[in-house]
Amino acid sequence: MSDLRNPFSEMDVVSTLLNDGSEQGYLTYDQILAMLPDVEDNLPLLEVILEEAQAAGVPIYENEDEVEALNSDTKGENGIVSLNAKNLLEKQPGHSAPLFDLTNVPIDDSVGLYFREMGQQGLLSAEEEVQLAKEIEAGRAVEIQMDETTEVISDDDLDKLVNVREIGDAARAHLIRANTRLVVSIAKKYRGRGLQFLDLIQEGNVGLMKAVEKYDYRRGNRFSTYATWWIRQAVTRALANHGRTIRIPAHLGGRISKLYQVAQELEQEYGRQPTAEEIAENMDLPADRVRWMLRTSRQPVHLERPVGDESDAELGDFIEDVEAPPPAESVANKMLTEELGEILDQLTPREARILRLRYGLQDGESRTLKEVGEMFGLSRERIRQLEKEALRKLRHPN
Repeated sequence: MSDLRNPFSEMDVVSTLLNDGSEQGYLTYDQILAMLPDVEDNLPLLEVILEEAQAAGVPIYENEDEVEALNSDTKGENGIVSLNAKNLLEKQPGHSAPLFDLTNVPIDDSVGLYFREMGQQGLLSAEEEVQLAKEIEAGRAVEIQMDETTEVISDDDLDKLVNVREIGDAARAHLIRANTRLVVSIAKKYRGRGLQFLDLIQEGNVGLMKAVEKYDYRRGNRFSTYATWWIRQAVTRALANHGRTIRIPAHLGGRISKLYQVAQELEQEYGRQPTAEEIAENMDLPADRVRWMLRTSRQPVHLERPVGDESDAELGDFIEDVEAPPPAESVANKMLTEELGEILDQLTPREARILRLRYGLQDGESRTLKEVGEMFGLSRERIRQLEKEALRKLRHPN
């Protein structure tokens, strides 16, 4: 969970978001996350936002990049951009045009197979989504009826009920397959945070299936808009549980991804790695904030990670212990310890142990006469006498 706390109540923030959306003609997920960083853990509140935005005619988009892409398509003859709720709603995804461009996604064989299967499924219109949702609801109602009924059902009625249930199951599978592009599009934004791309897709599919179960077509929201939050929640929770050792809040992770994207673009432009100041200027952020984000994004490395393919060496074997003494000092200390041991062997076991305890020769910690006396069950004076006698023997061994 994020440590950020908004000083306003949640509904005050929702009102502010809707006012901003009405003024600019749209809202973005980034805007919502900036105002409500923990909103992905409060999906009922998200449903309120979606319902209110739908009622106000305010579309919701992924980020400003998507809005800018729409801007380029809405320029008139004079080159003036007309950006409002009406023309943006006409550009809402889910019609004849491809929903997401997957051509630039780096993939391995397994992901490639997944993409090819995904591409065989057409996109859905709003009317088709509603029809599938109705069939799913009818199939679910029939399944509950068949489980709870105690009366004998005739063969004809049973066939009809089974047919409705099968239609519902098929509609559910159809709605899921038709939105796998949405899962891939969202998973792309979370790469490089500790989970493989295919794992991110699988976690997103879990969220997509939950969205299918929770979706209520009567509220008037497009399914893709509603499912986005369930998919994002599933992916971010998977990253929190299985991804980074140190969790980064979802809204901060998105900004860090944007930071690295800007850094890569600047590196291609300059032919070198950009400085924090250059990145900050491009992102309109303070340089100190950029440095903090770079430090935060560092991935911990396991010291037990193997180094090389043909050896048993680990990464920790090659890291200097700056607190360890120099090798020469270590050898000298070892020789001194061995020599002291030989000298103390000339004493009785009790005398040798008393000296080791009194001078810290055993564990580096010196004990008082009282502490040593308690260990041996003797008085302080008796321990002092034994210590004095042991030292006399060492000074005059003959």
